[in-house]
Amino acid sequence: MLEDLKASYGYLFEDELLKEINDVCIYKEVPEGYKLIEIGDYIRSMPLLISGAIKILREDTNGDELVLYFIERGDTCAMTLSCCLGQSKSEIRAIAETDTKLIMIPIQKMEEWLGKYKSWQKFILQSYHDRMTELLQAIDTIAFLKLDERLFKYLKDKAMVNHNEVIHVTHQEIAQDLHTSRVVVSRLLKKLALDGKIALQRNNIKVIDL
Repeated sequence: MLEDLKASYGYLFEDELLKEINDVCIYKEVPEGYKLIEIGDYIRSMPLLISGAIKILREDTNGDELVLYFIERGDTCAMTLSCCLGQSKSEIRAIAETDTKLIMIPIQKMEEWLGKYKSWQKFILQSYHDRMTELLQAIDTIAFLKLDERLFKYLKDKAMVNHNEVIHVTHQEIAQDLHTSRVVVSRLLKKLALDGKIALQRNNIKVIDL
């Protein structure tokens, strides 16, 4: 695992910290669709991604979901950090967007390393900043973009985190992520296809205008 750590985080952390991470953390491999964090859970460890991507969602009182952002290799989740350090229940759901490799860092080490390693402190602060920027973008998207623009941004984001212009996703899954209906999604996908931004294939969507 140490070599994977160095490949993903060697440019951020010194060798001593990388060795500590390797010694105390739990390595996990999870398949696409695996639920890593559920709303209401107490979070005892923080994920660092080695490969793959994770989708972060919120849920309303009716049980409908909304995608907030994606995290990738080299990232962590600010909301997970907040829950860990505050020892509070999770307000988000985290689901593997792709087959994912990650390591889980215990709460105790997160706090210890904040005082011990400047590189860890910088990483945590930068992660907060990056996720806050993505949350603001998510709010702007909901508040200011029309649904067809939100849909196209969602498709582009999925293509980027999957590193593939061809997305394997159903109309119903898109509808759930965007908090709308499958009928509306199908209609807007046809419009995007007519505009030349995507190509609709059997069980796939190809994003043309990246």
